[in-house]
Amino acid sequence: MHLSIIIPAFNEERLIEECLQSISTSLAANYKPGFTSEIIVVDNNSTDNTADLARQAGARVVFEPINQIGRARNTGAAEATGDWLLFVDADSYLNTGLLADILRLIEDGKSVGCGSTIQMPGLPWWASATLKLWTGTSVLFGWAAGALVVSRSDAFRDIGGFDQELYAADEIGLSQKLKKWGQQRGLQFVILTRHPLESSPRKVQLYSAGEITGQILRVMLHPRRSLQDKKQLPVWYDGRR
Repeated sequence: MHLSIIIPAFNEERLIEECLQSISTSLAANYKPGFTSEIIVVDNNSTDNTADLARQAGARVVFEPINQIGRARNTGAAEATGDWLLFVDADSYLNTGLLADILRLIEDGKSVGCGSTIQMPGLPWWASATLKLWTGTSVLFGWAAGALVVSRSDAFRDIGGFDQELYAADEIGLSQKLKKWGQQRGLQFVILTRHPLESSPRKVQLYSAGEITGQILRVMLHPRRSLQDKKQLPVWYDGRR
């Protein structure tokens, strides 16, 4: 089994090394004969040292000039050679237990893919409550968080990958398409809960509660219009790092 780990990255010089180290550590801890992997970092038109740091850490770096996370993920997938694709954000850290759960799911042969619950250290109460609400929604509906999505490569390509008309929340549509693809073949799409993915709480540190609440309300009130225009999504695209 060959696993392709794909990391979209825009101006991630502060966090990319720690992300890659967490992946290398988890891969080493879960090594077994017949298991191979590759790490692809998609430089999504960064203006900092993201690409150089990723190369120095041993990752393969490909370039995507249009700053859009779904497009970056698709670019990485187009370059991948794995039987399975694991997308993880550059501000997140893969842990040994989570990767072990993912590999067991793959070996079991009953799933088309999976997502994971997320944990963020040091959140204020309102952000912690929001994350708990998302976690419940994610598990109930089988929606993967964008920070980590795993898919069979043939299924990913059959459904057309991430929707490039959307600048955020495209992982929800991908989850729904993967579930449908899997159901037609007797396969499931699940959300793993035993070992949550740790992700950076930086958005809460960089944006006020009012800014984040305003962003959420814009998406809820005008979902399609907001999600198709990155100017309506400053929390994702204004470049604050």
